[in-house]
Amino acid sequence: MDRKKFLHPPDFARARQIQEELLSQLKLQPLENKPSFIAAADATFSGEKVLAAVLLFAFPELKLLETQVVCQPISFPYRPGYLSFREGPAILTGLSKLSHQPDLVLLDGQGIAHPKKMGLATFVGIISGLPSVGCAKSHLVGRYQEPEREKGCLSPIELKGEIVGYCFRSRTGVKPIFISPGHLINLEDSLRIIQDCLRTYRLPEPLRQAHQVTTRLRQSPWLS
Repeated sequence: MDRKKFLHPPDFARARQIQEELLSQLKLQPLENKPSFIAAADATFSGEKVLAAVLLFAFPELKLLETQVVCQPISFPYRPGYLSFREGPAILTGLSKLSHQPDLVLLDGQGIAHPKKMGLATFVGIISGLPSVGCAKSHLVGRYQEPEREKGCLSPIELKGEIVGYCFRSRTGVKPIFISPGHLINLEDSLRIIQDCLRTYRLPEPLRQAHQVTTRLRQSPWLS
């Protein structure tokens, strides 16, 4: 796949076309093999720059093996539904810098639980060709019922009559997280992967550590 033609659209019209082109390649299916290595990616912004962290872990023990960080100019303006074009290029650069290709990628964002079914996890998954799962801190689209307060409770997220993800209580009495498949994985396996990545915090451990790295990046003096 020629990644370059998907990463830096000149305007929103071309960005919409890219979303449609990528959507035609979306595959939701059971995970073919249990992953041995997973990557977790998080991105943030500082001024006119996007900062991304991509961490590689052994799975299921979640031993951190490698960390790659990327700082790039923001190449696309902000508009709801198009965040992938702001964060995606830096994350894909970070993935390409890993010394070992992961079997699956976790992303701090949506998968198909998106107005165009093209959240960050779907965007990155299709372009990279890797199975991907979105795990977001907040709800974007679709209807759901608040799950019970106990850890492990969940409710489906429905969009236009289709289940596109789960609202999941990862810790008792804390805000839920929002899980949706990105690419080359289905709903059930996406949920199972996130459950296997939970430790003592609300967020899956790989994404929690990736978020810690981007937080430190924003505070780094070399960005000023």
